[in-house]
Amino acid sequence: MRNKFIKSLAILSATVGLAACGASATSDSSEGSVANIEDKTTVDTIKENDVIRIGVFGDKPPFSYVDANGDNQGFDVEISKKIAEDLLGDSSKIEWVITEAANRVEYLETGKVDLMMANFTVTPERAEVVDFANPYMKVSIGIVSPEGDVITDVSQLEGKQLIVNKGTTAEAYFRENYPDIELLVYEQNTETFQALLDGRGAALAHDNTLIFGWIKENPGFVAGVEAIGNEDTIAPAVAKGDTALLEWVNEEIDTLNESGFIAEAYEKTLAPAFSSEIDPASVLIN
Repeated sequence: MRNKFIKSLAILSATVGLAACGASATSDSSEGSVANIEDKTTVDTIKENDVIRIGVFGDKPPFSYVDANGDNQGFDVEISKKIAEDLLGDSSKIEWVITEAANRVEYLETGKVDLMMANFTVTPERAEVVDFANPYMKVSIGIVSPEGDVITDVSQLEGKQLIVNKGTTAEAYFRENYPDIELLVYEQNTETFQALLDGRGAALAHDNTLIFGWIKENPGFVAGVEAIGNEDTIAPAVAKGDTALLEWVNEEIDTLNESGFIAEAYEKTLAPAFSSEIDPASVLIN
């Protein structure tokens, strides 16, 4: 009996030992699998998933908006579709992620999107937390106001309220350079322009390219200040350190500029929305 007991213990020990070895092997394999996943670039993952997640606005015509049929339209959208076509072979392989201006950095940092195309102005502060690709558009801040009480100079805003969008370069510019001007801040573009229509503020500051399109659709308003501050650029953005995707997008934007695709997208989406007085050269990257 004693010998049988010892033999049983030996078998049990051997079994446990084998199980432990098996568990160790599985653990090592799992760690290797995780390492392999971490080694993949975003470009690899996009191709593997056969879809690219792109952040755009849902309410900023003619740049990016959702039309009455629920389809994404606009200048930024046209460029996004071309990016998907050249990367994945099909312009429809996009998961559209609707964002607000204030959420653009967050959506990149948290991995909610692969690429941000929501009319993103390049600034030194933003470049510290995201990586901007080569630009595809130029932009400045403009000020729009009712034609019966046109704001033609910032000094005229003293003692009045200026409407801006949260998280935009317009908000940052006025907070830094004109802290005494009272700002009315709204999250969405639709809210911001409705506030101007309702007379809640004396004027509205936003990207001048957006204003040029809006005043054409809204008679009775004038861009009394067409450009203020520095001329900036609009560019795609990726998560900080996403080198592979950044390099791919850089080459793509260069190709689209050189081939004339960006100019074609302008004629299709922006030219019909802008006044004929707007020179494409003031908007497109030369």
